[in-house]
Amino acid sequence: MASEFEGSRLSPELEKAGLKEQDVLATIADFDDPNIDFDNAVVGVLEDDSPYPEVRSAVANTDDTSIPSSTLRTWVLGLALTVLLSGLNQFFFFRYPSVSISGFVAVLISLPMGRAWAALLPNWRIFGVSLNPGPFTIKEHVLLTIMSTVGSGSAYATDIVAVQRVYYNQRYNFGYQWMLVMSTQLLGFSIGGILRRFLVQPPSMIWPANLVSCALFNTLHSQTYAGMGTRGGISRERFFLYAWAAGFCWYFVPGYLFQGLSYFSWVCWIAPENIVVNQLFGYVSGLGMSLITFDWAQISFNGSPLATPWWAEANISVGFVFVIWFLAPILYYTNTWYSEYLPMSTRVSYDNTGSTYNVTRIINTDASFNLTAYQEYSPLFLSMTFAISYGLSFASITATLMHAFLFFRKQIWAQSRRSMREQPDIHARLMSKYKQVPEWWYGSIFVSMFIFGIIVIKVWHTEFPVWAFCLSLAISFFYVIPIGMIQAITNQQVGLNVITELIIGYALPGRPIAMMMFKTWGYITMAQALGFASDFKLGHYMKISPRSMFWSQVVATIVAGTVQLGVQAWMFTNIPDICSPSQKDGFICPNTEVFGTASIVWGVIGPRRMFSPGSTYSALTYWFLIGAICPVIAYVIHLKWPRSFIRYVNFPVIFSGLGAIPPASAVNYVPWAIVGFIFNYHIRRKHYSWWAKYNYVLSAAMDSGLAFSIIIIFFTLQYPKNGTIGLTTVQAWWGNTVFTKTADGQSLPYKSLPASGTFGPTVW
Repeated sequence: MASEFEGSRLSPELEKAGLKEQDVLATIADFDDPNIDFDNAVVGVLEDDSPYPEVRSAVANTDDTSIPSSTLRTWVLGLALTVLLSGLNQFFFFRYPSVSISGFVAVLISLPMGRAWAALLPNWRIFGVSLNPGPFTIKEHVLLTIMSTVGSGSAYATDIVAVQRVYYNQRYNFGYQWMLVMSTQLLGFSIGGILRRFLVQPPSMIWPANLVSCALFNTLHSQTYAGMGTRGGISRERFFLYAWAAGFCWYFVPGYLFQGLSYFSWVCWIAPENIVVNQLFGYVSGLGMSLITFDWAQISFNGSPLATPWWAEANISVGFVFVIWFLAPILYYTNTWYSEYLPMSTRVSYDNTGSTYNVTRIINTDASFNLTAYQEYSPLFLSMTFAISYGLSFASITATLMHAFLFFRKQIWAQSRRSMREQPDIHARLMSKYKQVPEWWYGSIFVSMFIFGIIVIKVWHTEFPVWAFCLSLAISFFYVIPIGMIQAITNQQVGLNVITELIIGYALPGRPIAMMMFKTWGYITMAQALGFASDFKLGHYMKISPRSMFWSQVVATIVAGTVQLGVQAWMFTNIPDICSPSQKDGFICPNTEVFGTASIVWGVIGPRRMFSPGSTYSALTYWFLIGAICPVIAYVIHLKWPRSFIRYVNFPVIFSGLGAIPPASAVNYVPWAIVGFIFNYHIRRKHYSWWAKYNYVLSAAMDSGLAFSIIIIFFTLQYPKNGTIGLTTVQAWWGNTVFTKTADGQSLPYKSLPASGTFGPTVW
């Protein structure tokens, strides 16, 4: 690194100030970090602050260790919100249309609750614990929010329980369900804690999404600090209020009154029956060349564009243009993989008549594979973007490993030997004052949850061998550092869901329950580890005691998982026809259906019939090789021209950034990139003081305003009367139906079926 800054890298003013290059270099990552801007890094060093302007603008470089965090108020409110959010989200998880109560809701509703507690309850002590420790503090607010959100989303393993009941008629007792959920949730927590020296403590691991939360907390508690800058104008608090109100009110327009503004495929409205135009410009099943939307929910579907660094957004944008706008049309209109008989972009699988693939036609009554029925029915086909998404997923797996080895190996080695006190970062030095969590705490959780996993797969009939359980954990552990580093730098996570399905599909064909378990322990353990690491970093930024973080996360995870299983058990016992397509109240279990279908496709049909030599999609396996080669090319060019644009090229981000397609479409990428360019490139360069003061506050305001608006619309206009409010008025007018009456909205293919009524190979 030092050689890259030789010469006149420092301005004369900074040289006069006595600043030495090594002082700057000591604060920079042990790899060429695209997030580092040298001049801004120097400013951070001079101010004894983070070298990253994004961090300085959202996080204070001071700490008051006397501010309490783990109080009785924190635990009561935190656990109450944990029960509320996890229970409600699990209840609506099985309904369509559904609603999810996000962490931003917890942040905003907990603030008046905490202040009311401080104002109304007496200052008594119960068993030596203060009932009212005084004013509601920012640290209490952060900790109880982390508690309420750590398990608010439906635990992945609850889908295994639901699929076993609905698809395979397996109804195991609560002990099985509880140990399964706890094992899958807390194994990831233990791994994330053990690896915090790699993913939390280094200053280069900025975790961009957390900066939005930090800005929100600091705004709500009127915190001021040097990194905000000295720009005048309205305060952050007032700016947040105005932006929140605007975001809340505006979503009623594209979210309910004029949904055509959400799917603003205006070109398709001009030529609604032209299939090629609709496939190129459509947002529902097309490639989205209409460019814009007026719906923040669509723009932020893949995360707020204001939180993701522009260079990472640029990587994804370039990948999107090449893969989706260039490669996909070429493959589609040359009828590769018989794709012209299918829509351009959908998230469902098809048979050789162009109908949705009916998995019930290829399984026996016990859900085992019926080869004869499969041969009489049809192979499985995918839309063009869906097929390409598998290739991108394959490429991201090998690209991640190669990129981590070439670019991150020095950082990983350095962090393995560096303690908290030795971190060249003000936030790490401030956090070193607190007692750290002993490694054996995390090790104890790992061992106990590992034992839970062994009990689950051995006591109950799962057809899941112990060696496969260990292999799934090994995959998760192996990938968590490189994937975590990429996510912490770019705000993009590489998924392991496809590769785990592929491995277990080849290793244990015909075992759908084993497939679901392998996928959950292999993929979700890693995802949970990174989720916990992200929370650790939020606590790191906000100066929360690590031991308080540990216990709050563990207890909240256990409570949330238990509540979710209880709610799910009650629903299956008391809601008639739950998970039936005709369930009268909308509890049709769409996520369970997707999960169950995947268990059949990957666990029963198996990847051998889709990706092995001679099969329709065998060419997609070459993407493994493409993913391995691309980072090598970038690294070689980087060695030759280290200061060129190549330092910003990140192939794991390019490949994995498009992984949300489908169900995401171009409407979730193109406007996202445009907004990111405006704020994180243009405004950041031309109006830095405005960006430093308001950018992350704006992101938090828009996200939280949207979250509240979605909840209000759902509970007042969609959930009552089973969605029939305005059925013949507002729901039926042109602005809410125009995008559904086009070839794009109807997902029409380019070609009609041949005279035979089927397409594809004659033998499979």
